[in-house]
Amino acid sequence: MNYPEFDPLPQKIAEKVTPGLGLKRWIDLVLHLPARYQDEATLSTYFDLVDNAKASLVGTLLASEIIERPRRQLVAKLSVDGGDIQLRWLHFYPGQQSKLVEGSLVKVTGATRKTRYGWEIIHPKMLFNPNPNELIGSITRIKNTDLLEEANVSPYEASRGGNGENTQDAALLATTAEPSQAKLTPVYPTVSGVKQTDFARWLKQAPAECFIDLLPASWWPHFPLPRWPEAVSTLHGEASPETEEALNDRTHSAWQRIKFEELLAQQLALKQARKIRQDTCAASLGKQPNAAYKAVLAGLPFQLTKAQHAALQELIADMSKTQPMQRLLQGDVGSGKTVVAALACAQAVGAGFQAAFMAPTEILAEQHYSKLAPLFASVGIRCEQLIGATSKKEKKRICEALLLGEIDIVMGTHALIEESVQFKQLGLVIIDEQHRFGVEQRLALLKAKEEQAVPHQLMMTATPIPRTLAQTFLSDLDVSSLNEKPPGRQPILTKLLSQKRRTELYKSLHVELLAGKQVYWVCPLIEESETLQLQAAEQTYAELCEALPGLGIGLLHGRLSAQEKAKIMQQFTNKELQLLVSTTVIEVGVDVPNATLMVIEHAERFGLAQLHQLRGRVGRGSEASVCILLFGDPLSWTGKQRLKAMKESNDGFWLAEKDLEIRGPGELLGKRQSGIPMLRYTDPLQEKDLVKLSRRYAAQVDLETEPWAQRLISRWFGETAWWLS
Repeated sequence: MNYPEFDPLPQKIAEKVTPGLGLKRWIDLVLHLPARYQDEATLSTYFDLVDNAKASLVGTLLASEIIERPRRQLVAKLSVDGGDIQLRWLHFYPGQQSKLVEGSLVKVTGATRKTRYGWEIIHPKMLFNPNPNELIGSITRIKNTDLLEEANVSPYEASRGGNGENTQDAALLATTAEPSQAKLTPVYPTVSGVKQTDFARWLKQAPAECFIDLLPASWWPHFPLPRWPEAVSTLHGEASPETEEALNDRTHSAWQRIKFEELLAQQLALKQARKIRQDTCAASLGKQPNAAYKAVLAGLPFQLTKAQHAALQELIADMSKTQPMQRLLQGDVGSGKTVVAALACAQAVGAGFQAAFMAPTEILAEQHYSKLAPLFASVGIRCEQLIGATSKKEKKRICEALLLGEIDIVMGTHALIEESVQFKQLGLVIIDEQHRFGVEQRLALLKAKEEQAVPHQLMMTATPIPRTLAQTFLSDLDVSSLNEKPPGRQPILTKLLSQKRRTELYKSLHVELLAGKQVYWVCPLIEESETLQLQAAEQTYAELCEALPGLGIGLLHGRLSAQEKAKIMQQFTNKELQLLVSTTVIEVGVDVPNATLMVIEHAERFGLAQLHQLRGRVGRGSEASVCILLFGDPLSWTGKQRLKAMKESNDGFWLAEKDLEIRGPGELLGKRQSGIPMLRYTDPLQEKDLVKLSRRYAAQVDLETEPWAQRLISRWFGETAWWLS
């Protein structure tokens, strides 16, 4: 679309804002809205100052000096309304003092502090020698309306310059008596090298098309929100101080319009994605379970749950259509998603097609392969593994076999989406832990040859998506849920333990390990961090080796090579190691039924979803399991809420809802990795009325006959919407 608002920013601007802020187009700059607003126009008086509150004052500089104790700093005095305020800079550049000319008129803005020596402002924002005429109309009022009387100056005398005494202060008083035309000062998210004033200057250069209202005129008679130009200009600084609170808490009608527009663009994008999928051709993989599917099912050493059967029926129904399936399979830890995926692969192979099964880590990919390859081989399905550690010679052999159709199912990691990997006839793509892949990675496997149909796609996640988010963010997907676990699984007992009781924990572990149990000990970092003060895996490993001599203890982390990781996991699986100290590389998929105890170091630092994932590495056998959440003091409110929720429930769906309450949708889904068009300014949980409004209006839009809709999508999602076009 050739609209000026989508033109790239001039090079000089782009060099400053593209790397750190991601702004590439003019419309990106316009949609880079302030994080907050501050009132720098309304002048306070000396008599109105409040401790720890921001104020703007105009006064006369008296003196300045550099002092060395207790630390080197620059200080100056400002005379305001006959009182003195100290200005202080803890960090200053050479020559800064030379600007503080005694007798200069200055406007200062900053947080005032009451000390035993009087009022002070640290690192004030300063405007030197403001012209009183420039202040007229830009200042609402002096907050103490009796000041004119106290100064013994009438408004008329003040406007004339006073009664001959203190005429400079009288002139300032006069400016405050003018009618209000004050504007709030927007404060933008920025990066080094970009000043706040730069944004206002650049916005004046933006094409007029950025400010065109795209919504149809037929909507306006009953539309409850302001027009686009009005909303944008308000948010970029054309707002009076009276609206400061509403703008900062984002309840102002201008913010409501922005949020509605963002939600509408997202709903239209998802609507278009679904339409594109319906118009795309895929191969039918059969309406009923075929021979390969039945053979794999018969080879399972257990019975499927009702939820698994229901999910498979939905999958087969989808794969029987000639439009590509786009389904999300969500299920709690240990609910049996992998088995469902294996049977879906068998259905594809039985229909004469190939399947690709992609996992986010080599540990998980290797575990899927070691579990499923023997099962597939027993029924004549040819399965291979392709990961980053695969040798060049072996990779070449696998790629040639895939292209000739000599491999039915390939399992692996990101290695599957390399250009050298080509299929003879790919019918099904399965992506495990889909939120860990970007949208381009997820779709790379779907780019079929021109003469081939697009493969069906099944995405899986062990982090259940709350219904509220699914409705808002996943309306282009069909969702299947596994809400029950295989029979025989014991619930996991969760205990909270303070770091102060660490020595007691070592003694209890020793008893469990000598009894033949196996233990995970999870740490969040590899090396010591001065800022987070977390126990590092290497340090914990050394401590445990010293505290538990004579036992097999291993260390697993992301910096090990694939071969080293595989070797350590195999040793743990074979019971050669009794205790495995690990970072979160074991978060998903790792399955060692004999491991019945997990310790999570600094559990308060993890999100609920990740804690639940980690806890799910135990409790995979028939024996009762325990998860110990080791926490440090003091606990934040968020930390307390997370640990309390973990202790109360083993239900991943319930915990997902709690995680949503605590963290919000951005963190839960992952703004960068979900591949879902995320919302910058709208929280769907707090803006339910706007969500309903956007859905109602989106339902009225015909994407084929209303070109403004695609323009709106591109306004908000830009390059992230390339896959919709």
